[in-house]
Amino acid sequence: MDDKIRREIILDNYESPFHKGLVDDNGYKRVSYKSQTCIDNLDYQIKIEDNIVKDIRFDGDACAIATSSSSIMINNLIGKSVDDVRRILYNYKNMIEEKDYDNKIIGELEVYSNISKQPNRINCALICCNAIEDVIKN
Repeated sequence: MDDKIRREIILDNYESPFHKGLVDDNGYKRVSYKSQTCIDNLDYQIKIEDNIVKDIRFDGDACAIATSSSSIMINNLIGKSVDDVRRILYNYKNMIEEKDYDNKIIGELEVYSNISKQPNRINCALICCNAIEDVIKN
C-alpha cells in the first residue's frame, strides 16, 4: 500500500472516527483500556446478540494510531459473527507481530502492516483488538 494513502486513511479515521461516543444501554458489555506506553485511555462498549456483533462504540483520549485503528477495526467487525471476529483479530494480530496473515480477512486494517517498524506504536495499534478479545472471551 502506498504510504501517502496509508497516512490519509489513518488521519481520516483519527480526525473523524466512526462509532465514537458511548451510549447508555445495558445491552452493551463495557471494557476500559489504558496504555502503559502512550496517552491512550479508551472505553469500549460491545453489543453481541445471537452470536453477532451488533454494535461497538468507543470513547476517550488516544493517539492517532489507537483512535484510527479503533475506528477501522470497529467498522470491520460490526455485523460479523463472533467466529468471524476472532478470525479477523487473529489475522490482525499476526500482521502486527509480523507473522503470516490473510490480508483478505483484515481488509482496510492493512494500513497498519508496517507498524512494527515503530515498536512504541504496537500497543496503540492493538488496544481495540485486545479490548474486543477480552469481551468475546467471556
